[in-house]
Amino acid sequence: MGNLSGRVAIVTGGSEGIGKAIAAAMAREGASVMLTSRSQGRAESVAAELDAAHPGTVRGVACDVRDMTACEALVAATVEAFGGFDVLVNNAGLGIFKPIQEITLEEYRVQVETNLIGVFQVTKAALGPLIAADDAWIINVGSLASRNSFSRGVGYNASKFGLLGMTEAMMLDLRYEGIRTTILMPGSVNTDFSDHPDRPWAIQPEDLGETVLQLLSYPGQTLLSRIEVRPSQPPRG
Repeated sequence: MGNLSGRVAIVTGGSEGIGKAIAAAMAREGASVMLTSRSQGRAESVAAELDAAHPGTVRGVACDVRDMTACEALVAATVEAFGGFDVLVNNAGLGIFKPIQEITLEEYRVQVETNLIGVFQVTKAALGPLIAADDAWIINVGSLASRNSFSRGVGYNASKFGLLGMTEAMMLDLRYEGIRTTILMPGSVNTDFSDHPDRPWAIQPEDLGETVLQLLSYPGQTLLSRIEVRPSQPPRG
């Protein structure tokens, strides 16, 4: 323990699933973490749960990433609590899986606003502290759906394809500002995000927490800019 001592991270969507696993892994290794949920009560509850195992390391705040004012308040709260931060994990996201014949404009729009514009807004709000930090990271949680289309993914694919392109452009913009930018692209993960969460063959959220720890351990001259993670043995057929 202690490999991340001195690190401070924001993890959006950190109250469940992948985000919670990343927050827990980072806290276990000595980082301080500000996690978010759209619900203040949920954010505080999960932060208290994780902080009980690692006292003084985890706090929670409500943030709807579609709201720029909320994103700016998140950054201000993190700076106030910890003095700054050097890791941003953009994990907040949602999926509505319907064919184009059925999906509504609002259902399409909320995915783009959360999964793509939300990442832009949190990142934009966070740039000042990240640039001021030493050896900062932005980790955007995408999906294999960032480059593989599927039926009923018209809104989700659009948002995740866009996230991949935006992340790689951000990487080029920020590399000389002392910020390494990467996209984590998991396949099937055993979380409630899926219609079928009980899938022991799938990637476990904790596996992705470990992936982030490994990423943060790389020396300063090295960047894994795109990380694809798949189940090793999904069902045949």
